[in-house]
Parts: sequence; C-alpha cells; structure tokens
Amino acid sequence: MDEEQTDLAGAAIVEDLDEPRLMTETGPAARVARVASPVLKDLGYRLVRVKVSSNQGPVVQIMAERPDGTMSVDDCEKASVAVSPFLDVEDPMPHQPYRLEMSSPGIDRPLVRESDFLRAVGHEARIETLGLHYNRKRFRGWVEGIEGAPGARMLKLRRMDAGADEEADARLPLDDLAEARLVLTEALIRESLRAGKAAMEAPEPDGAEGEPAESPRRGPGRFAARRKPKPVQPGARRPK
Repeated sequence: MDEEQTDLAGAAIVEDLDEPRLMTETGPAARVARVASPVLKDLGYRLVRVKVSSNQGPVVQIMAERPDGTMSVDDCEKASVAVSPFLDVEDPMPHQPYRLEMSSPGIDRPLVRESDFLRAVGHEARIETLGLHYNRKRFRGWVEGIEGAPGARMLKLRRMDAGADEEADARLPLDDLAEARLVLTEALIRESLRAGKAAMEAPEPDGAEGEPAESPRRGPGRFAARRKPKPVQPGARRPK
C-alpha cells in the first residue's frame, strides 16, 4: 500500500515505488538505467538519475533512494552490491572500463518526480525547460506546488529572477522539464538536519532491539577495469 505524507501546502505526497520519473536519460546512461532500475526496485529503492562522466576516467554514477526520499550509506552499499553483477552481465557500456558509484540524492537533490516537487514546496530550485516559457528556458525561484489535471500538470514557481516587467508567478509544464534541482540554502540545511534528528530519535521496529545489524557483503561495486560478463547466478533474476 502506498504511504502518504503532507507537504507545506497541505498536498498529499504519495510514496510510490512505481512513481514514474519526469526526466529520463539518453545514450549510455539510458542503457545503465534500464539495467539498474528493476534491480533497485526489487530492493525497495527507486532510481533517481544515472550520470556518465569521463573527467578522470569513465565514471557511472547511479543515484537512488527509498520512496520517502531517504538513502543511507548502508542502503548505497546494498544497492551497489546488487546492481554490479547485472551490469557485468548486461554490459551496457561495451568494451569500455568504468568505475561505478552508487549515491544518495543529497540535500540539493535533483527533482525528478512529482513527489520530489511536493516535498520541495517552500524551497528554492533551479529549473530548465525544453522549450521557451515566458521567453526563457531557465528559471530560479521558490517551489509553490503542483496543479492541473493528469496529463497537464503544471509546476507553480514563485520566481526570484523575474525582471521588473516580468510575472513573478510562473507555471511550467511538468512534461517539458529538462532539469530541476534544489538550491542549497540555510533553510534547506536546517530542514535536513531536523529530519535526520527525527529519524535518529525514532523508536526501533518491533523485534529489532538488541539485534546487531547485518553488514552487507562488499561486492564489485566499483569497477577498476572491465571484466568479461559473468553468468547470472542460479536464483538471480535478470532485469527485463
């Protein structure tokens, strides 16, 4: 069953493992995403973004999270250990050695789903659109919410970059977003610290007290060199 929470504007945020992303990758990053996404879902995580860079040798960065937006170091380790063998088998970047990095979205996170924008209400964000809106493609302002019917959803943004002759209130189509990211501000940091403190003070689940946490086994989560694809182990499920 989907869980719900409420944003600053009072809108319900559905924590859905199957909630689609508004922006997706192309090229090699898209191939990695197709392999990693179903594996992460089986573990209870959602794919946030895949980024392929080559500043210091090819690096594949997979950003993931739980449906509530959290992702611990242990979660990253668990996801890395699970995803790595599938990337070995599927080989989405053939004949190219690379290093794999699994990470959480971070405080100044990318906004890739409707629930991300609802959690970001009241915070500052940078937005880039595919087409022109208000005679521009780049915007900066405070997220005010989402409105409109399914298929025509609009992001409400209170612009802080509007000129004297421009409207401060912008409405941008969600299906025309190219990139969106929170801006690291003091308010965002304070909220993150409060959320972290609340999580630490939360009571342990029933039966968990006194039981040592099992450390995930360290696997081929970071590639130093490309190895030959390995067969899938018995019982493992290849992503479709």
